[in-house]
Amino acid sequence: MWRELAPLGRHRESGGYRRYAWTGADSDCRAWFRAQAQSRGLAYESDRNGNQWAWLGARTSAEIAPGKAVVTGSHLDSVPDGGAFDGPLGVVSAFAALDELRARGARFTVPLGIVNFTDEEGARFGLACVGSRLSAGGLSREQAHQLRDADGISLPQAMERAGQDPDSIGPDPERLARVGAFVELHIEQGRALAGPEAPGSPGGFPVGVASAIWPHGRWRFDFHGEANHAGTTRLEDRRDPMLTYAATVLAAREEAERIGGLATFGKVAAEPNGVNAIPSLVRGWLDSRAPDEETLAAVVSAVEDAATLRARGDGVEVRVTRESRTPVVEFAHGLRDRIARELGGAPLLPTGAGHDAGILSASVPTAMLYVRNPTGVSHSPAEHAGEDDCVAGVRALADVLEGLACR
Repeated sequence: MWRELAPLGRHRESGGYRRYAWTGADSDCRAWFRAQAQSRGLAYESDRNGNQWAWLGARTSAEIAPGKAVVTGSHLDSVPDGGAFDGPLGVVSAFAALDELRARGARFTVPLGIVNFTDEEGARFGLACVGSRLSAGGLSREQAHQLRDADGISLPQAMERAGQDPDSIGPDPERLARVGAFVELHIEQGRALAGPEAPGSPGGFPVGVASAIWPHGRWRFDFHGEANHAGTTRLEDRRDPMLTYAATVLAAREEAERIGGLATFGKVAAEPNGVNAIPSLVRGWLDSRAPDEETLAAVVSAVEDAATLRARGDGVEVRVTRESRTPVVEFAHGLRDRIARELGGAPLLPTGAGHDAGILSASVPTAMLYVRNPTGVSHSPAEHAGEDDCVAGVRALADVLEGLACR
């Protein structure tokens, strides 16, 4: 499975992946998922939001009684030049865990589902977890229809081009009500399982269990200045928004360090974007995360204050727009603790990364498994998990599913 999936959407020069929602690379991944489902005799369906489902024990989700299904899976899309494991490891491991359970002769007593949530990373339209947000009611059809990529293509246009009906998207409470538990396996985005402080070091544990997801969000900072000639405008006459933006980036690091959260400006756009022109507008996107709601609010507020203060001196106007906000997620304690016990006391780990499991947690009991990442690198071509640890992840997921679906 890994060999078949690995080439899809891989950029020749960077070595990273560009599997953006509703593009050709995404379509290739979706075709791969459907082929994997059909090769195992699973019933396949795509829901109104483009999420893909494969079912054992039911021909469609409509046949499943409320709260009966056990579901696992993740996503196949990527960030720009992302790694091979973030998302796909959870989908590949889901199919492999089913194969493992069949090899054990496990007898399923409830329907088992494998899912590929669409547009989890938000790389194309700027909002993460679009497929799961739509299904859980966290994103309305009207809001989704306003999403546009960098080329001005709307989400409905992109979906239509990929053969999906954009007018049908929206909340899917009936489908989610049929899910009694959702377990997502993911590569660890950090190195708590591999570091010197890891439980049982040296080496630590190959698999951990998520305890919670930090609150996080994305904010767009628009710095409005005045376009002018780079070669003829005196320094003292300039209203240069790039200076304000640069100072805000540095302030974000300082304030996050001081307060105890995370703040990252990872995307920037300038207008008119000419080498010999002072920009009229610089737009930067802040990603901020923190251990609790109060700390997150404090970090974002401090960055806004720093931007506003600097802007006054630069003759620049600053406007801040919140584009997304996800509150803290405490995974279902009963399910989480049960899984940790079944895995021999696997460590509980918090994370600052958002996931579909976090979005669904308000509607469905959810849990997450993490597979050890020796370097801690994520969202990069250098992202990696060892083969032995990946196999340990599959076996752990199979153990969990056996306990949930083969009672």
